[in-house]
Amino acid sequence: MEAPEPLECVALLLIGDRRVLAEKRKLTKRLAPGALAIPGGHVEPGEALEAALTREAREELSIEVRETAFVCTLLHLAEELRRLHYYAVRRWAGDIVPDEAEAVVWLPFHEAQRFDFDVDKTAMSEYLRLEREGGLRWRTRA
Repeated sequence: MEAPEPLECVALLLIGDRRVLAEKRKLTKRLAPGALAIPGGHVEPGEALEAALTREAREELSIEVRETAFVCTLLHLAEELRRLHYYAVRRWAGDIVPDEAEAVVWLPFHEAQRFDFDVDKTAMSEYLRLEREGGLRWRTRA
């Protein structure tokens, strides 16, 4: 039997003042209630990754992304295998409102190990490596 394709997801590393935004998942969530995680969500069938990123930023945080850079893609086994596409966001419009989370908190980069998922810790480490080496390719969005 062939394994199913991973569920496609996007994740937003909101970056500001050497900090990254983390969300505390609602206690009513079926998967990992109360966990400290990088915000994001599922990619809809036929949806482009950057369109999903824009939609998820709006749905999860009530913001419009203005400047992004692809960071990495990682696999994560939750209830099903997920392919997480991480994007750094350093400019956005609007005030952050945690519509899908219990709360949000700004973590200094040196506290990124507080994320509850190893995959989020790995993505943050990759962001810091790319930043240090000048490997981030920032794109301004309308």
